[in-house]
Amino acid sequence: MEMHRFSRNTRRFAGFCLFGAIILFAQDWQTATSLPAVDMSGLTPAQQTKALKMFRSQDCSCGCGMKVAECRVKDPGCSYSRGLASVMIDAIKKGKTEAEAIAEAKASKFGHVPEPKLLEDPVSIPTANSPVTGPANAPITLVEFSDFQCPYCYKAVAQLNTVLKAYPTQIKLVFKQFPLVDSHPAAAISAAASLAANQQGKFWQMHDAMFANHGNLSRRAIMDWAAALGLDMKRFAADLDSHEIKQAVIQDMEDGNKLGVDATPTVFIDGQKYNGALALDAIKPIIEAELKRLAAKPAAKGKG
Repeated sequence: MEMHRFSRNTRRFAGFCLFGAIILFAQDWQTATSLPAVDMSGLTPAQQTKALKMFRSQDCSCGCGMKVAECRVKDPGCSYSRGLASVMIDAIKKGKTEAEAIAEAKASKFGHVPEPKLLEDPVSIPTANSPVTGPANAPITLVEFSDFQCPYCYKAVAQLNTVLKAYPTQIKLVFKQFPLVDSHPAAAISAAASLAANQQGKFWQMHDAMFANHGNLSRRAIMDWAAALGLDMKRFAADLDSHEIKQAVIQDMEDGNKLGVDATPTVFIDGQKYNGALALDAIKPIIEAELKRLAAKPAAKGKG
């Protein structure tokens, strides 16, 4: 599944403010002589130059698509880039060549991300008051943690709609907010806007409008869409900035953090985190297997 990831150790959010650590983004990883949480003490100047050269040329193994040095600057919570750097530094201290140091890093536990199970063990997911579409008595519940400014979440909209159309009486979809506020500046207000619209029964209409314009989200645009949807604008504006809506978004994010959500979109199938593609041909065997399991055990709940 294509997903947008955020810093793995960034588990708490203070309102909708950007993190102080974002100032690290201003640092040029290609010329920086020091990197977050990378200890090069004990290396000679020549060895430090060698280490930095490796950090700038070797890919991080976490799947972010960045070099080790770039990942350290832009995603300081990444344990993989930090671990790779540490292994390479230790190898250099032992007199290993550049090629040997790189080989040791790739062979270490930081050299690759373990392949996750397609379906993880079921967990309980709080969904009270969350927006939902599909039959209330549908046997299968999908829970999606999503970000309105995420391009992969935009792609997931059509994919999940296709799944819902393929199983019109058997699946319902619950939407949970997970704005990646460190990388998507309009994600927080968009999340709040969707819940403010939900107060007037127009969540999915606002959901569709914002995703259709995910690259052009702003407060002004959101107000225009709300007006076009016929919402009570005085009430919408008050809800948009209310403490209650803000706390509802934060609660969803905290729920996601507790469940190990570190990317958007993340989808759970009857409480089981799904690590596969959302295209119908990919998810259909999982849905069919779940339907068979439920048919064999009609009393089973398992929806969280």
